[in-house]
Amino acid sequence: MAKSRLKKPSDSTIHRLSVYYRVLQNVEREGFHTVSSKELAQREKLTPAQVRKDLSFFGSFGTRGLGYPVRELREKIAKILGLDKTWNVALIGVGNVGSALISYKEFQKQGFEIKLLLDNDQRKIGSNHKGLIVKDVRELEKELKVHRIDIAIITVPANSAQSIVDQVQGAGVRGVLNFAPVNLKTADETYLRTENMAMELEHLSFCLTSNSTPVSD
Repeated sequence: MAKSRLKKPSDSTIHRLSVYYRVLQNVEREGFHTVSSKELAQREKLTPAQVRKDLSFFGSFGTRGLGYPVRELREKIAKILGLDKTWNVALIGVGNVGSALISYKEFQKQGFEIKLLLDNDQRKIGSNHKGLIVKDVRELEKELKVHRIDIAIITVPANSAQSIVDQVQGAGVRGVLNFAPVNLKTADETYLRTENMAMELEHLSFCLTSNSTPVSD
């Protein structure tokens, strides 16, 4: 008899889970100890049914009529998202986008520790960025292994990105966040997310042009 497979949450559900986590952080700072699905939904222009459906993928939370304990739910979502761990991060490409990401303080607060910087520009190699020395990208695979990198952030030109991600996978790194404007080919065991800022701007231009917001799933 074939084993039944648990239904996996969609990308949209995971995205909203991150949103709930941030809302709960704010609610906790405001001094509230419980919050209802209606209150969570109102803060993000969702429906209470959507909130309950998203959370139901991961178990049973809260008490009917009493709502969710804020700290407990925040901690459970943090665990689901892996934010109760520390992740070693490498940033490949110390250009404008890369430099901005190095300065983004929220990474460390959420457990994402940038441990390694790499670039191919001889003028940047050896320079100090926020206490980290930029290494030569030619040593990429070796450096990824030495620093036990879990996640690689790629901010290199499009024509270099596939070669970089191939080396990243060769070093055993399974998590990749890609900022290069290109579709990358990866192995099945690699988790790839691509942040295309041009497409995000096109989404905004659509909304402004049509004067409407696309319906979320």
